[in-house]
Amino acid sequence: EMAKLTQLIDNDVFLAYATYAAIVLLKMMLMSLVTAYFRITRKAFANPEDTASFGKGDSAKKYLRTDPDVERVRRGHLNDLENIVPFLGIGLLYALSAPELSTALLHFRIFAGARIVHTFAYLIPLPQPGRGLSWAVGYAVTISMAYKVLKTTLYL
Repeated sequence: EMAKLTQLIDNDVFLAYATYAAIVLLKMMLMSLVTAYFRITRKAFANPEDTASFGKGDSAKKYLRTDPDVERVRRGHLNDLENIVPFLGIGLLYALSAPELSTALLHFRIFAGARIVHTFAYLIPLPQPGRGLSWAVGYAVTISMAYKVLKTTLYL
């Protein structure tokens, strides 16, 4: 049965979900800082106003460019958005569907670990299939939670 809203604070599965949701959200937020770091160190900006500290006119225009390292970080950040957002929604429904704590922790920990490995695999970069496998593991965890919710909780 679904947990009542007033019981969430005492629900260990919900607290586990909240913990791992915060971890992956913070990781995703850090990707914004990594993107900014790469933009600044590579002097590769997307907006003219961002080049103001490097000069005016034509001298600043050369900094309006793409950089392969910046684009790699941006793709990693986009991949986080594509995978962490579904985890947040499905993970919440899963946490409210009264799974065993040990099973829920396994799902949450594997997802968070896979996303962290995926980030390192993207940024270093590690050879394939490392990045692909870490993505697939995290994706499979989200699908597993969705299956459990659909199988045991919802009326179809």
